[in-house]
Amino acid sequence: MVTQYKCPNCGSDMAFDSDSGKLSCPSCGRQDDIETFPEANIQRKFEPEEAKEYHCENCGAVILTEANTTATHCSFCGAPVVLADRLSGDFAPAKVIPFTVSKEEAVAAFRKWTRNGRLTPRGFMSGDRIKKMTGMYVPFWLYDIEGTADVAAVATRIRQYQRGDTIYTETDFYDVRREIDISYLKVPADASEKMDDELMDKLEPYNYGDLKDFRMPYLAGFLAEKYDYDDEALFSRVQSKIVPYIDSFISTTVSGYSSVSYTDKHIEAKKNKVYYTLLPVWMVYYDFENKEHTFAMNGQTGKVVGRPPISKAKVVGWFTGIAASAFVVMKAISYAVGGVLW
Repeated sequence: MVTQYKCPNCGSDMAFDSDSGKLSCPSCGRQDDIETFPEANIQRKFEPEEAKEYHCENCGAVILTEANTTATHCSFCGAPVVLADRLSGDFAPAKVIPFTVSKEEAVAAFRKWTRNGRLTPRGFMSGDRIKKMTGMYVPFWLYDIEGTADVAAVATRIRQYQRGDTIYTETDFYDVRREIDISYLKVPADASEKMDDELMDKLEPYNYGDLKDFRMPYLAGFLAEKYDYDDEALFSRVQSKIVPYIDSFISTTVSGYSSVSYTDKHIEAKKNKVYYTLLPVWMVYYDFENKEHTFAMNGQTGKVVGRPPISKAKVVGWFTGIAASAFVVMKAISYAVGGVLW
C-alpha cells in the first residue's frame, strides 16, 4: 500500500519536518500535527503484499523498491511515499525517534567533516554527491535487560610492618561471595542486514527520552526499512555487549583487597521487554580506490562517524605548499634582520 499525505490547503505532498516535528507542505508552508492530521487527506493505494513495484499516486510513475523498503520517494516527481503494508503485523514498529537534524544541518556537517574538500579526491564535494545525502530510519531492537551475577572469589589483604630490624608480611585470606541483580534499559541492536554493525554502534547513544509511539507520518520524506533479523536472532549480540559492563560492575563491588582471584563467576542476561524501533540516520555512501566509505550522522544528536577518503596527490600538494610558504617567511625574516640564510 502506497500512502501519501496531501496538504489540506493546496493538495501538495507533505513530508515530516525535523525542525518543527510536524508534517510540512513545501508549496504553501502549512504545517500539521501528526496526531491530528485529517484522515481524509491521507491517500492510500493497495498493492499485492511484498510487491517490489508500486505506482505513484501523483504522476503515475512506477516506484521500484527493494522488498524491505518501507518509505521512499518517487524518482520522477519527488513525492514522499510510505509503503504502509510493510509496516503492519509483525513488521509494525512500536517506537520511533524522529529526525531533529535537518538535511541542511547534515550537509553543513558533511562539509566540515571533509574540511570543504581540501584533501578529498577531485569531484568528491560535487553537488551530485551532496544530493545523495539520505535521511534513513534504520530498524533497531531495543532491549530491557535483567542481568544477574553469582560470583565466588578468594581475596587477600597484605600488611607489612617492622619490628626492630625485621620486616614482617602478614596476609589475611577471605572467601568473597556476591549475588548481584542489575538491569539495563533500551540496549540497542540494529536489525538491518545492510547496515554495518560497528558503524551503527558508534552512532550511539541516542536520547531515549525522546522515543515516541510510532506513527507513519514520521516517515514521510525519508527512507525507511523493515528489519531483517528478529529480536531472538540478535539477542546473543546484545548479551555480548552487556556482559562486559556487568563484569566491570562486579569489580566495583569487590574492592579494598590486595588481590582478588575468582573461583566461580556466572553471569546471565535475560530479556525483559523488547521494542521494535526506528532510529534516524543521515548517510552518504561513496567508493574510492575500490574501497567503500561511509559518512553517517545520528539524526537526533548530530554525532558523526566515518572517515572521508584522502587524495594522496592533494596531501603532497598541501605539504609542498606549507614548505614553500615557510621558505618565503624565513627569507623575509632574514632580510628584515639584515642577515643571510643559506
